[in-house]
Amino acid sequence: MRASVFDNLFVLEMANNHWGDVSRGMKIIADYAKVVRYNNVRAAMKFQFRDVDSFIHKDFRHRTDLRYIKKTLDTQLGWEDYQRMVTAVRNSSMISMATPFDETSVEKCTELGIQIIKIASSDIKDWFLIEKIAATKKPVIISTGGSSLRDLDDIVAFFAKRNIPLAINHCVSIYPSEDYELELNQIDFLKARYPENVIGFSTHEYHSWHDSTLIAYGKGARTFERHVDIEMGGIAVSPYCSLPEQVDAWFKAFAKAQEMCGAPGNAKRLPPEKEITYLDGLVRGVYARRDLPAGHILTDESVYLAVPLQKGQISCREMMRGEVLLQPVVKDAAIAFNNIDSPYGADSQLARTIAERGIDPSPVEATRTAPRLV
Repeated sequence: MRASVFDNLFVLEMANNHWGDVSRGMKIIADYAKVVRYNNVRAAMKFQFRDVDSFIHKDFRHRTDLRYIKKTLDTQLGWEDYQRMVTAVRNSSMISMATPFDETSVEKCTELGIQIIKIASSDIKDWFLIEKIAATKKPVIISTGGSSLRDLDDIVAFFAKRNIPLAINHCVSIYPSEDYELELNQIDFLKARYPENVIGFSTHEYHSWHDSTLIAYGKGARTFERHVDIEMGGIAVSPYCSLPEQVDAWFKAFAKAQEMCGAPGNAKRLPPEKEITYLDGLVRGVYARRDLPAGHILTDESVYLAVPLQKGQISCREMMRGEVLLQPVVKDAAIAFNNIDSPYGADSQLARTIAERGIDPSPVEATRTAPRLV
């Protein structure tokens, strides 16, 4: 199900980069809020929620050799800290978003006023969690990393049946990703298979914040996600995380992609005035092959086509065999729109367009095209 909340949305994934320090989390929000505001984009700051007491089995909390468990414990925050950060996100005119990894965390998404929920690639078959998320009726984004086609079909059908807005992010769950691992053609596949859903691009590459954005937008991705971090306290920044200046480049690449792609691909674009004016200069106007009297019926033998097209003159676009002259026209003179019997009035849009396009006739030309009796 398509929803405008996803269109042109940037998801800034804080993940655990607050490192259990709410002040660090608040600075991440503040620093990125400035970049978002300066680039005038729609952005969500995304958290990861885990109810640690229930999420990690009590008999394994001492296992510091298990990286996922150790990092979860090392970066633990209280729900009141998350409430502070969610409020800061909303006060910064960003959208609040979270990935809950357990049922209690889903409930906290509702309590804290989270606006969009993300389902992690690892949880795309966790139906206990998915059903809990669906019960909130909040818009949902999923990532496709590591999923099968059956997984995707099932979850898309599940949310469609419940009329819950769902966006689908193409994602390669390799941290960091090399350029040759991005598989951007998957955006084409997802758009074709799920035309009712917004398709996005969640990326972890680290060589460029420019090129993949241009390609992804051109292919139709309309929501974008990256992990974000800041340099603070000597904590090393992971290579798949973006810094504020890199996200600034990311936003600017998006603006360039929009500029180059132009109007939406589901409708014919409207050419700008300068393009129309340029093309009008290449269009042939209709000229009298000989002196033509009033009442003459225009035929191929009585006119010819040539450039330039003059203001008020009919062109090859409007020339219809059988039109009748209202006044005489001398040889080689322009056939004026207001000098033919037409169902269009002088105040019609067509009449105004013809009057304004083309070149102004020179004084000599204006004299020779003045109507005279033959």
